[in-house]
Amino acid sequence: MNALTTKPEPAAISATPTAPPAPRWEDKLRPRIHHALAVCVPPLLLVAALLGIWEWAASGPGATLPPPSRVWRDSNELIMNPFYDRGGLDKGLGLHLMASLQRVFLGFAISAVVGVALGMLVGSSRLAMRALDPLFQVLRTVPPLAWLPISLAAFREAQPSAIFVIFITAVWPIIINTAVGVRNVPSDYRNVARVIRLSPFDWFARIVVPAAAPYIFTGLRIGVGLSWLAIIAAEMLIGGVGIGFFVWDAWNSSNLADIVVALIYIGLVGFILDRLMAMVGRAVTRGTSEQ
Repeated sequence: MNALTTKPEPAAISATPTAPPAPRWEDKLRPRIHHALAVCVPPLLLVAALLGIWEWAASGPGATLPPPSRVWRDSNELIMNPFYDRGGLDKGLGLHLMASLQRVFLGFAISAVVGVALGMLVGSSRLAMRALDPLFQVLRTVPPLAWLPISLAAFREAQPSAIFVIFITAVWPIIINTAVGVRNVPSDYRNVARVIRLSPFDWFARIVVPAAAPYIFTGLRIGVGLSWLAIIAAEMLIGGVGIGFFVWDAWNSSNLADIVVALIYIGLVGFILDRLMAMVGRAVTRGTSEQ
C-alpha cells in the first residue's frame, strides 16, 4: 500500500466580491443632525444670552425700554395672531408685511430689469460708459428719502411714490455690478467669439450673460436688501398699510412693545430675502457666485 496520503484540496475561493452592507438610516441621519446642531446651536445660545442681558438691563427702576417678558405680555396677540383684520388700519403685522413685500417686489422687479439692461449697455460700450457713468455716480449718492417729495409731486399717490423710491434705491448697485461683470469678461472669450464669428445676440446670450452672472446676482442681492430698507423708511412718511407705517403708528401711540416685535419681523424678513436671492444666485450661476 502507498503510505502517502493525498491532502485535500482547498475549497475554491469565490471570485464574486461580497457587497458591502447597506448603510442604515441612522448612519445617514447622524451627520445631518450634527451639521444642523453646529449651525443652529451657537446663534441660539447667543440669542438666549442677549435676551438674558436685555431682561436684566431693562428690569431696573430707571429703564425706559421694555424687557422681553413685558414685550411678550403686552404684544402676545400681535405675535400669536399676526393676520387679524379689524377694519381700517387696525391690522396684524402679517398683513402689514404683505403690503410692504408687494411694494418691494414691484419696485425691485423694475429696478432689476432696468439695472441689468443699463449695466449691459454701460459695460459693453465705452461711449455709453463715458456719457452715463458720471450721471449715475451723482444720482446714486442722493439719499433714498430725498426722492420721496419728488415722487409724491410727480405721481400724487402714495403707492407709486413708494415703488419709485424702491426702484431708485435698488437700481444703482445692479447697474454698477452688471457693468463691472461685462467689462471683466476674459479677453480669451472675445477672441474665440471672433474666430467662430458669433453674432452680437449669441455673444451676449452665450458669453457675456453667463460670465457676468455672478456680478449681476451680487448686485441683485445688494439691491433687494436696500429695497427692504427703503420701503420701511418710505412707509413711515407716506402712511397707509405697511410695516413702516405700523412702526411709526406704534411710536405715536407710545407702544414700544409693538415696535420691538415689528423690528424683529423686519429683521427676519430681510434675512429671508437675502437668503432667497443668494439661493437663486447659486442655482443660476451653478455655485460660481460669491453668495
